[in-house]
Amino acid sequence: MKTKILLNGVGRIGKAILKQLLQNDDFEILAINEINPYIDNIVYSINYDSTYGNMSDKFKVIDDNFIQNSKAKIKISNHKTLHNINLENIDIIIDASGVKDDLKAMKKLPVKAVFLTHPNANADINIVLGANEDKLDINTHKVISTSSCNATALLPALKLIDEAKEIICGDIVTIHPLLNHQRVLDGSFIGSATRNVDYNFEFGRSSTQNIIPSKTTTIDACSYVLDMFNHDLISSNSLRVPTDTVGAINVTLFTKEKSNKEEIINLFEECEKNQEFPVVLNNYDPLVSSDFKQENKTTIIDHRYTDVKNGNMIKLLVWYDNEWGYASKTVDILKHYINKSNS
Repeated sequence: MKTKILLNGVGRIGKAILKQLLQNDDFEILAINEINPYIDNIVYSINYDSTYGNMSDKFKVIDDNFIQNSKAKIKISNHKTLHNINLENIDIIIDASGVKDDLKAMKKLPVKAVFLTHPNANADINIVLGANEDKLDINTHKVISTSSCNATALLPALKLIDEAKEIICGDIVTIHPLLNHQRVLDGSFIGSATRNVDYNFEFGRSSTQNIIPSKTTTIDACSYVLDMFNHDLISSNSLRVPTDTVGAINVTLFTKEKSNKEEIINLFEECEKNQEFPVVLNNYDPLVSSDFKQENKTTIIDHRYTDVKNGNMIKLLVWYDNEWGYASKTVDILKHYINKSNS
């Protein structure tokens, strides 16, 4: 029997999840809730995409509030909250809206589970594959966060090295593509309720003309998954750059146990060979960010830059597709939940 899905929000992440679910016969997307009131524009934004290319099997508007292509017929609604939606026949909600809703009320919704595509300290569990998927309890975990794109990329690497060598401190710099809330040209400051930002002067500057430094919630998101990886252990900041997708993380770690470069590379090679989920990918080729576009694996270790100094300082460069790749992990976590439910 197919799992019936309501997708809340079809922004950048929501559209990537939608397109990946359409390729999986185990799921049926019954409904999309989107605050954009113009159904023609919703269809247009799904069919045409400047980053990943246009859909060949395009949706069309039918019957006023439905869209359809050869794979799916989907009802469109425009409610501001999930609590106003008729959830009859819905098994799972994927909330890709980015809006931080009332979790207590969310837990009362008549569905099996709600998946949030953002970190949330108050969710029943925050999951990163390769870090803590074994902790998922389908009987007690109803509101499930699939963390953030940065934490999804970073945390499997941190866990692997910590288990082998014990991290005593470190620093990360995320190099992140521009996002929709930024300015194209210089303007007023940016505020974001969904990101707990009252105002940010730097994000009011042109995202297409600048490298913009900022804080990052990456380590917060990591700590919600595995609490030992927190700000006491690892410092962090971010550089927002004018590319469309694929981010990188520059990682510096100091460890209690000594190691060498070959040993660290072997750790990641063995991890890729034996991993349960498609997470780690080892790269040795002379590639650039766009070469990882639409790559489903999200902890891509670029071993051209793997290094160890004085036995205790480890350097890594980690690539990840912050849209398509992250969305693929949300889908993989959903499949993991369904598999546990069926077993």
